[in-house]
Amino acid sequence: MAAIRKRGNLQWEARVRRRGMPTTCKTFETKADAEAWARQIENEVDRGVFVSRKEAENVTLSEALSRYIEECAPLRSHPEDVISKARRLQRRPIASRLMAAIRAKDIADFRKEREAEGVSGNTVRLDLALLSKLFNIARADWGMESISNPVQLVQKPKVAKGRERRFEADEEERLLKAAPSAFQPVIRFAVETCMRREEIASLDWKYVDLEQRKAFLPETKNETARTVPLSSVARQILRALPHREGSVFGSSEQMITRRMMDATVKAGIEDLHFHDLRHEGVSRLFEKTDLDVMEIKAITGHKSLEMLSRYTHLRTARLADRLDGAKRGEKKSAPGTAGPGKRRKAI
Repeated sequence: MAAIRKRGNLQWEARVRRRGMPTTCKTFETKADAEAWARQIENEVDRGVFVSRKEAENVTLSEALSRYIEECAPLRSHPEDVISKARRLQRRPIASRLMAAIRAKDIADFRKEREAEGVSGNTVRLDLALLSKLFNIARADWGMESISNPVQLVQKPKVAKGRERRFEADEEERLLKAAPSAFQPVIRFAVETCMRREEIASLDWKYVDLEQRKAFLPETKNETARTVPLSSVARQILRALPHREGSVFGSSEQMITRRMMDATVKAGIEDLHFHDLRHEGVSRLFEKTDLDVMEIKAITGHKSLEMLSRYTHLRTARLADRLDGAKRGEKKSAPGTAGPGKRRKAI
């Protein structure tokens, strides 16, 4: 039987003891709540489904985030970003709640708060992703088996459509002309390889093999290693660089961003970001090559094929050729024109 005792004027403690199991207790404001909780625990014990709530009922979300910062963040590819995000979450009202008390509605309310503040859908999704990972780790590794993951029950905000900014008219030539000579190879390499800013900044000569025509990226945004094939243009860019130990381009992520901003201002180009060079490169792979989507995915490092679906419209003409009987890599002549190897008859 459970023991119910009064503690002070406004508290009631329920204590459940069973042989072979740790004593479980909890304090409530009313005797009725204490008795209801005790009956629930005894029922779970009798059915053999009882899981201790001790850890989850004594740790706040803020305390759990502190433990996550200490134990898990250093294992991530960009720990400083994870730590910054976790500390921002610790300043939210929900952080004062006990882990066991947080429900899906609380997470939904947090999502609505963030949306009302005007942050992007992707930022909210990243916040929810961190909370979801935290709850999963707490259940698996920190003795909080009694809690569920409330984030999994909450509808995620829609992510805004990705940027589709590409070079227009002579913008590529103007950008290269305005950029410092040391930064021009970075621009050309970004377009040619479709590599991300952080991947270019961290590229090390020890991972570049010009003979095998490849560059190895041990860490990427998706936290998986990737080998990037190097085209003849990409190899030409690398061969023209001074070969030294360490960083290939000798630029940090922040330096790349700053130089890109300076170059666009000098060239008089508006709304062009460094990441747009990756979009330009991927678009060219669809437009100018016959690589299939899986091959392009292997080059670009996109996490899913869905992320590449917005580029497929760039191959409409090639698909029309295939429908007309052309083989992969072969272009059919437009109506009214002579086919390959054929000459028009003189009129």
